Amino acid sequence: MSLEAAKDEYLNWLVVEKGAAALTVEAYGRDLKRYLNWLVAKYQARNLDDLILDYPVNYLMELADMGYAASSQERATATLRSFHRFCLREGFIDQDLSSRLKMPKKNRNLPKVLSSEEATRLLDQGFPDSPAGTRDKALLELLYGTGIRVSELVALDRSMLLFNEGSLRVIGKGSKERLVPFAGSAQRALVEYLQKARSHLHNKSQAQPKDTAAVFLNTRGSRLTRQTVFNLVEKYGRQAGVQGLQPHTVRPSCATPLLEGGAALVSLQEILGHASIATTQIYTHLDITHLRSEYLAAHPRAAC
Repeated sequence: MSLEAAKDEYLNWLVVEKGAAALTVEAYGRDLKRYLNWLVAKYQARNLDDLILDYPVNYLMELADMGYAASSQERATATLRSFHRFCLREGFIDQDLSSRLKMPKKNRNLPKVLSSEEATRLLDQGFPDSPAGTRDKALLELLYGTGIRVSELVALDRSMLLFNEGSLRVIGKGSKERLVPFAGSAQRALVEYLQKARSHLHNKSQAQPKDTAAVFLNTRGSRLTRQTVFNLVEKYGRQAGVQGLQPHTVRPSCATPLLEGGAALVSLQEILGHASIATTQIYTHLDITHLRSEYLAAHPRAAC
């Protein structure tokens, strides 16, 4: 069987049998395409029968030599393991080509976070007096106020906004649903956008298909994309004096004040949608000054 045919069978299995989310399938597809292109370029291997045990190992070693981040190496390893074991189960090959693969050690670096001053500058800056500007204010307030992922933000439908309960119904990784509380400036900014701006974006262009369900729309009346949100976050961050700001910095920036305010780690895990509380522990970041003040206040011998 050709490698391309095996890849297509595998991705179809992820969708039909495993029920994998579209973004997951897309990521695995990218990893496999890179791997298959490397096999052709390096060994002229186009069929499963052309492969030997060394090839997957050599590929991952080359990723490491090229300076790929540990997280990227880890994902590539998981992809290759899953793909080759699928091929073995389906009888496409008679040996497990992933048997020599080991997961790389992943550096657990603390995430970058916005300081309270940076967050204030970001959210209180002058937004354009336009439907798009009102939308941008709302989406930034929601990202910071709830800690939801960009993919979850752009997937929000109006039916998922539970204002009476003060929460959002969010579909996270693995199509898992959770309720995320939101209030204060995030809720006010969202109400203003829905009441004053969204309809102008929805009716912007009669030539484009409209998305009547989506919360956040682009200037053509269609659902906002993840890339657009990334660009907007970087743009408004730059205007607020925070260079290179990305949504994955805003997300842990929501977690930090919650922890400092006394939120339980298990509650934060539910809000952020982490499958494991170990992820929450690594993902959060407490300022050392706050930790020191907590220590001084709590330890009976600290002030002696």
